Amino acid sequence: MTQTLLIVDDMADWESYYPSEHVMLFADYLEGNHVKGNERVRVINLCRSFKYLSDGYYCSLLAEARGHHVVPSVSVLNDLGRRSLYQIQLEDISSELTKALKSHPPSGEIVILSYFGTSAKPEYRELARRLFDLFPCPILEVTLRFRKQWQIVSLKARAHTKLDDSQETEFADALNGYSRRLWRKSRARKVFQYDMAILVNPEEKMPPSDARALKKFVKAGADLGIDVELIGPRDYNSLVEYDSLFIRETTAIDHHTYRFAKKAEAEGLVVVDDPTSILRCTNKIYLADMFRKAKVPAPRTRILRRDNAQQLDEVAAEFGYPIVIKIPDGAFSRGVVKVANRSELEEKTRELFQKTALLLAQEFLYTDFDWRIGVFNNKAIYACRYYMVKNHWQIYRHGSSKVDSGGFDTLPTFEVPKGVLDAAVAASRPIGDGLYGVDVKERAGKGYVIEVNDNPNIDRGVEDRYLGDELYRLIMTEFLRRMRAQRGS
Repeated sequence: MTQTLLIVDDMADWESYYPSEHVMLFADYLEGNHVKGNERVRVINLCRSFKYLSDGYYCSLLAEARGHHVVPSVSVLNDLGRRSLYQIQLEDISSELTKALKSHPPSGEIVILSYFGTSAKPEYRELARRLFDLFPCPILEVTLRFRKQWQIVSLKARAHTKLDDSQETEFADALNGYSRRLWRKSRARKVFQYDMAILVNPEEKMPPSDARALKKFVKAGADLGIDVELIGPRDYNSLVEYDSLFIRETTAIDHHTYRFAKKAEAEGLVVVDDPTSILRCTNKIYLADMFRKAKVPAPRTRILRRDNAQQLDEVAAEFGYPIVIKIPDGAFSRGVVKVANRSELEEKTRELFQKTALLLAQEFLYTDFDWRIGVFNNKAIYACRYYMVKNHWQIYRHGSSKVDSGGFDTLPTFEVPKGVLDAAVAASRPIGDGLYGVDVKERAGKGYVIEVNDNPNIDRGVEDRYLGDELYRLIMTEFLRRMRAQRGS
C-alpha cells in the first residue's frame, strides 16, 4: 500500500479543512519518524513557500532523498522558478490553450488557479490537466495574456494558505479527488498488500482484453492480496499510488501508453508492458534485425529503403511472388499487404513509403493458421491457433465498416510442436521478461517467427479457453513475485 503524508508548516494552516491523520508538520517530517513498515510513501508538499532553500524546497528535496514520491518535485520547483525553463515545455499545449480561450475576447490578462490538474471553470479543465502532466503541483497559478495569440506568460507554485474561502473549497475538493485512495476504509488496507493499476481505454474498439477478462484479472489479484483498479488515459499522475502497472490498452511509441510505462518505471513500479518491450516490439524493423542477430528462425526478410528500385529487383529474385510488405509499426494486420507481381510491388511500396522511410519485405509462407504463444518471464503459458479469415490470407480483414477475424482454438502448451515453442521463447528472450504474444508459422514441425507482440490479447473464452481462471492467476502471481522483490519482502 501507499502511505500518503500531507506536509504543512503549522497545524493552523490546516484548520480550514477536515482533520486528517495524514497531516504532518514539516518539523516532524524532518526528523524522519513517518514511515509505517515498508509501505511506499507519497508526500504532498503543502508548505507556505516553495522558494529556493525555503522549508517547502527542503521538504521536496528530503522526500526525494528518502525515495518518497513528492508533489511538487524539486525538478518542478526549479522549472517553475525560471520562465526560460518552463517555457520550453509549453510548446505542446497550444491546442488546449486555443480551445480554452476560443470564446474569450482577445484582450487583457487572465489568471487561472489549477488544483491538482483541475479547474473550477469547465473551459479551463483540459488546460489545467495538461499543465499538471508537465508540472505536477498542488496549486498552480497560470497567467495568460493575449499577444497576437493567447500565451502563458507566468506559472507559479501557489501556497494553499493564500486562498480565499471559495478557493479553499475548490482546493479541498481537488485534493479529495486526487487522493481518493487516501480516504479508504481501514478494512481495505488490511485485506490488500499491494496496489495494481490496469490501464484501459473504454473507447478502444479492439482492446487487448475484453471486460470479462478484466474482471478475471481483478478477481485473481484480490485472491492474491492485490487491490486491482482500472484506470484510464487521464490518470497519468495517479500512477504513484500503485505498486504495479499492467497495460491493457494497445501500445504505441507516440502514445500515452508509452508515457505511462516510462513514468511507472521511473517511479519504481512493476510495469508490464515495460517501455523497453514496447519500444522493441512495436517496430518490425527492430524485430527483423534482432531475429537475424539472435538466429531466431523466421521467414526470409529484407529491409527496403525509399527510392531504391534495385532492392525491389533483388527481393523479387530472392523471394519470388507473392511477397508480403509491412510497415514497421502496424498492428492487427494493418499496414501489411501481399503483392503478386512487380506492378503491385511498385504500387504498394510507393503507397506505404509515404508513411515511413523503411519497409519490410518478407517471403510469403502460407498456412491455414498462425500459432500465438503467450510467453511471460520467458515461459510459455498459453497457446492458440488463430485461423485465417475465409477467402483471405490473414487472421484479420479490415473492411470499411467492420473487421472480420478467423476462428481459433486453444491448446495446452504441451500439445504444441516443440519447434514452435522453442522458436517463440527464443524470440522473446532478447526483448525482455515481459508478457508477449509470439506469432509463429509452422512448417513440418518447425516454427518460423513472424513477430513478437508486447501487448497480447487475453480475452475471456479465447486465450483462457484451456486454462480458464488459472491463466489470470498465473499472470497475477508473477506480478506478485515481482512486487515482493521490488519491495524487498
